[in-house]
Amino acid sequence: MALVSPLSPDHDSEVAEMALFFNETLGFCPNSVLTMQRRPAIAKAFISLNKAVMQNEGRVTSSLKRLIGYLASHTAGCQYCQAHTIRAAERYGAPDEQLLKIWEYRTHPAFSEAERAALDFAIAASVVPNSVDENIQKRLHQYWDEGEIVEILGVVALFGYLNRWNDSMGTNLEDAARESGDHWLSQTGWTGGKHV
Repeated sequence: MALVSPLSPDHDSEVAEMALFFNETLGFCPNSVLTMQRRPAIAKAFISLNKAVMQNEGRVTSSLKRLIGYLASHTAGCQYCQAHTIRAAERYGAPDEQLLKIWEYRTHPAFSEAERAALDFAIAASVVPNSVDENIQKRLHQYWDEGEIVEILGVVALFGYLNRWNDSMGTNLEDAARESGDHWLSQTGWTGGKHV
């Protein structure tokens, strides 16, 4: 059971307007945002940050950003965010091979060396204590410019917030996100955990 229950999507008209962003990303407004809106300023700030982080200004694609979010969330253990990120990666056109073989990214031919460098960085930046070392930094700079690195780390940091929020809240997983988790992640042990 969730620590705090979500409010109706139309509870706050400003939040509802801003949250339309998630209809494109997920097909629904997440329960995490519906809970945040108990303090509308938090919900609005979060949605603004999410939009800024997910805006593409370089070569980091929308689907890669969601795969980065998935690995960051898996590393942190948040099954709620794992389902959301794999769903969003699918909606933004990640190839089926990448969705099914995400944990084989280091060797699977569906992933480029640039993607591998970004995904290695995502995991290293998500563990506590942080394990970003000189080798990971060097590989990242080999494939990505500094603005793109900011985008990649922005995704990791955004999901650091969401992982803590959703695991601490025990946010209830929406049906559509659960379906995506079951479809793409159940073979790697994903169950939805406390969120179902």
